[in-house]
Amino acid sequence: MKETIKEAKVLDGNSSYALHFDSNKVHKKALGYLVSNHLIKKMLYKEAIKKSNIEIFTKTSVVNVTSRKQYAFIKTSNKKTIRAPLIVAADSRFSQTRKNMGILTSMNDFERVAIVCKMKHVKQHHNIAYECFNYGETLAVLPLMNNTSSIIMTVPTEKSEILMSMSKEKFNSCITNKFKKKFGNMKLLSTRHSYPLVSVFADRFVVNRFALIGDAAVGMHPVTAHGFNLGLRGQNTLSLQIKFALKRKLDFGLLKILERYELRHRRASKPLYLGTNAIVKLYTGDTLFSKIVRKAILRIGNNLPPAKKKILDQLTEISV
Repeated sequence: MKETIKEAKVLDGNSSYALHFDSNKVHKKALGYLVSNHLIKKMLYKEAIKKSNIEIFTKTSVVNVTSRKQYAFIKTSNKKTIRAPLIVAADSRFSQTRKNMGILTSMNDFERVAIVCKMKHVKQHHNIAYECFNYGETLAVLPLMNNTSSIIMTVPTEKSEILMSMSKEKFNSCITNKFKKKFGNMKLLSTRHSYPLVSVFADRFVVNRFALIGDAAVGMHPVTAHGFNLGLRGQNTLSLQIKFALKRKLDFGLLKILERYELRHRRASKPLYLGTNAIVKLYTGDTLFSKIVRKAILRIGNNLPPAKKKILDQLTEISV
């Protein structure tokens, strides 16, 4: 099941003024959709087991990866060695296989933690997503079904420990007040999950017979919600290069083939990565200059249609 985002509002500090995006005004059914991660995994697994040329290994893990001129090799925890013409790693922004292959990264620790949970609330959300850049923390609301929402808080590391250890009752009251009772009383429906916010950009996406995709290649800060879509774009770019090689009866594991993927994906991801990091720096800074610029951007975005269109295109990847 998917949940629809009809509108989105971006607020700054204590001001009620919002940069407002409305799907109706750009003649779209929605600005975006929310699909639970477990449903995506379930559907992928359902499709994968239908394919006779896909073998799924369970109850094991990768111990080491190496590559030679003709093949790459995976050693697993159950003592198996798997030989393949190409290894594709998608094992998170903290990828161990990336380290095994000697690929370095540019890493940015934001010294913030994202706390994610599902909450029920009395008042309706009307399918509006909110991003509230308060001073010292960020609050986001992603609308779900039946007066429920996914809540994402970004707070300094030390503050996250306090929020994670709160009783449910105290946490409910805390979040209700943080949103100034906009949604009425709020009640925790799920466990709270915390994630340290670190962005990663690999120095190389490929070496001989080895390629990185997803967060293993580019791990984004979640503020612009680009990470998942960028991961899909990366795997599509790589698959197109593999198809290109197969059609011409070329060895798709060769570095010269993989470098075609690297060039295209770096061009697509580097501006987004740098732009997102700049946004995070601006909207987590509490200097007077930062506050002035932040408020100016919201007003320019609302009152200058070309600027608003550009922002919407970048955030939603839909053309208006």
